[in-house]
Amino acid sequence: MDYLDRLIAMRIDRDFTQKEIASVLNKSQQGYDHIEKRRAKLSIEDFMKLCEFYNVLPDYFLGYSEKITNIR
Repeated sequence: MDYLDRLIAMRIDRDFTQKEIASVLNKSQQGYDHIEKRRAKLSIEDFMKLCEFYNVLPDYFLGYSEKITNIR
């Protein structure tokens, strides 16, 4: 499981739609869908926004930790 798989799983587990996450990133739903389907790259800035949004350290998404650790 890579970082994108973990981000998708987090979105689904927390009952967010692609449209809601796209809004966090100031993107269209279609733009975010392209990221999830690996047709577009997720920028580091957007990755960090999602870490903050989910309140999870990047280590979890990057696979360095199996434990979800909150930022705050």
